[in-house]
Amino acid sequence: MKYLLYLLCLISSVFIHAKESLLVVTELAPPNQVLINGEVAGVGTEFIRDIFKEAELTPNIQMYPWARAYKIASELKNTFIYSLARTVERENKFHWIAPVGKFHLGFISLAGRCDIIINNTEQAKNYKIAMQRNDFSTQTLSKLGFEVVLTSDIQKSYDLLLAKKVDLIVDDPLYMQQMSDYLKLEKGYLNFIYKIDELTVDAYLAANKETNSDLIEKLQAAFLKVKEDKGLPYGK
Repeated sequence: MKYLLYLLCLISSVFIHAKESLLVVTELAPPNQVLINGEVAGVGTEFIRDIFKEAELTPNIQMYPWARAYKIASELKNTFIYSLARTVERENKFHWIAPVGKFHLGFISLAGRCDIIINNTEQAKNYKIAMQRNDFSTQTLSKLGFEVVLTSDIQKSYDLLLAKKVDLIVDDPLYMQQMSDYLKLEKGYLNFIYKIDELTVDAYLAANKETNSDLIEKLQAAFLKVKEDKGLPYGK
């Protein structure tokens, strides 16, 4: 009898979550996460929507500056976030549902800055760098002794670079090109000058630590099915 009641409660819980929308937060990161007519879109976002659809769940995807998105996902039960770098420091702070890509981050400058020379990570300390608050790359470089200008999201970091208020930012070379297109910059206006080995990491769809286990399990199973059918949109 107890088992039957438990089963009925579990089914009821899944049914309720399937009908209610679940908050999913992300940041601007063209072309995977873009805002079109007030709705979060992009190839990576559609992959996330496919996972929720396969799990028979309804996502309410909202875009915020990265620091705010991270704070919301850290504090609100049954809230999801993508694409979140999986690090040792974050391991016990989230449920890691599925890897949706990989970051290969490094230093980016304006192409016209021939005076910037970086042959190792230590040399970059000679330059002014803009990085995002609560970003794993910021946390990693801070541990290495870097002092950086903090911004709320990646676009703000690009804005400072383009305004020549900083010398460097940190991003993936693929996303650099896509952001360059998004900002309508001339080809070759930005330059990826040095890859940081410590900043190569898997990116995940993750969930707040207090998220119901049935939601986690449904989404993990859905991810495997969608990945098998469509592959990963973030792959390189």
